[in-house]
Order: sequence, then structure tokens, then C-alpha cells
Amino acid sequence: MIHPHTRIQFINEDIGYGVFATQFIPQGTITYVKDSLELEVTPEAYQTYSPEMQEVIEKYSYIDERGVRIISWDFAKYVNHCCNCNTMSTGYGFEIAIRDIQPGEQLTDEYGIFNIPEEMELSCQYKDCRKKVRPSDFDIYYPRWDEQLKKALASFSVVDQPLYPMLDTKTQEEIQGYMNDPSRYKSVYTLKYHPQFSLNGIGVRK
Repeated sequence: MIHPHTRIQFINEDIGYGVFATQFIPQGTITYVKDSLELEVTPEAYQTYSPEMQEVIEKYSYIDERGVRIISWDFAKYVNHCCNCNTMSTGYGFEIAIRDIQPGEQLTDEYGIFNIPEEMELSCQYKDCRKKVRPSDFDIYYPRWDEQLKKALASFSVVDQPLYPMLDTKTQEEIQGYMNDPSRYKSVYTLKYHPQFSLNGIGVRK
């Protein structure tokens, strides 16, 4: 579920749609929660779809740490990548504003955390754009992402959190544990998918 103070807007023919803030969203605010309505497509189920449907699934989904493709039921699936993004996935599964987002500003994400299976060309307007998102980005950039997330989480308890009730009990306990003891920080690297781990096998981290 996307933050309630957002709207979908057409950008142009090349990019398509994006998600924009309708009100000020301060740093530390949860901007997306994977709720119970999200559609899950397992690796096995993905193989049963036609190539045309697989292309659609690839376009509108991300891959979680289990290797499952997650498709949002609302317009969260239209959040675009930016190499200088203002929201980012956390190791707790939800996404957070890593800096203040102004009314009318586009919400952008870091696709390098989405376990993409192959290189993807970017339409990012940031001056230091990486030009491509690569599967190797997770291993290269996760320490930097963790530092950005820790800085944002410092504001977690002092900003309005309309999506907090949508977190499951385990996630609420984990984030509160970190608030009480920063040594219990859960790295974004826990979201990395390791293909050698099966969905039902030992080693799946969740």
C-alpha cells in the first residue's frame, strides 16, 4: 500500500506514469507497506505465464528475498527509479522517505534493491545517474543504502505514520526493537534474493 498523501500522474510517453506527493512527507515516514492484498507470483508460477504476461509481471513487480515477484494492487507499482531517490526499501520490508518530500514532488525509489535478474537501462534525470541498474548493485551499494536508511529511521518515531498500522506484528516488534537498541538494526541486505535458497528450504531469511 502506498502512502495516502500521493497520487498517480502521467509524465511522458517514455517514462509513463509516476507517483507524486499531494502533501509534505517528512524524512522517516513509511511510504509503502507490503500488505495482504499484494499479489505474489512464485518462481514456479511465473514460468507458467505466457511471454507476454511475463513481460507485464516484470514491469510492475519487484522480487523479494524469497525470489517471489510482488505486484502492488494500488499505484505503488508506478513509483519510478532515481539514482538520487527520495524513498528506499528497508530491511524491515517497508519503504521509507530518506529525505523530506515536498508537495508535488515525485516519489522515487532505488531499483537496485529489487533483485532484478538482468541489467536494466535507466531513464533517470539525476546528473550522476548510473545509466543502468545491475544485479551486482546490491552488493556494491548496500553499505551506502544502510547509512541513508539509518539516518532516515532516526526520525521514525517523531513523524506521522499513517501506514504503521498496516505493518504486521513481527515487523512492528522488529522496528521498535531497533528504536530501543540501534545495535539491532536490520540491514537492507536481508532483502537480497539468493537463488540457491529454495522457498521452503533452510536459509530463507525472513
